[in-house]
Amino acid sequence: MKPNDTDVFGPLLHGTARAWRLKLDERLKPMGLSQAKWRTLMHLSGSRDPLTQAEIASLLGIEEPTLVTLLHRLEREGWVSRRNAEHDRRCKTVHLQPRARRVIEQIGSAAFKLRHELLDDISPSDLQACIRVLDRIRQKAEKGNGNGKRAVTRVRAGKNGRH
Repeated sequence: MKPNDTDVFGPLLHGTARAWRLKLDERLKPMGLSQAKWRTLMHLSGSRDPLTQAEIASLLGIEEPTLVTLLHRLEREGWVSRRNAEHDRRCKTVHLQPRARRVIEQIGSAAFKLRHELLDDISPSDLQACIRVLDRIRQKAEKGNGNGKRAVTRVRAGKNGRH
C-alpha cells in the first residue's frame, strides 16, 4: 500500500457501501420500499429472535428516536408490529407482519441478483481476501468503540459474499 492509500480507504469503503445500497434501493422502489424500510425488514428477517428497537437502531446506524418514527410508519402501513419484550416490559421487540413476509423473498431475490452482478468478475480469492480484511477492520473498530457496548453485527459471509 502506498502511504496515501490509507487515506483513500475509508472514503472508498463508505462510497462503495452507499453506491451498493442506492443501486438496490432503485430496484426496490417499485415495490414501495424506501431504503429505510427494506433495510429494517431485512434485518428483522435475518434474525433468529425478535430484535429490540435498540438493536435495530444499532444495526441501521441511527438513533432510537429516529427509528421510533420509522417504526410508527412501518406499523401503520402493516409491515411490522411491536410488542413488549418478554425479558423486560419497558423494552419493545419488533415482529414482521404477513405483508412483510411476502415481500422479503422479493427483496432477497433483488439483492441476490445485484450481488452477483457486482461480484461476478471478482475472483474468489480476491473476494475472500476482501472479506477477511473487512472483518478484521470491523472487529478492531468494535473493540475500540469506547462506550462499552458491542455493536450488533450478524454477518455471515457465504458464497459470493452473500450474507
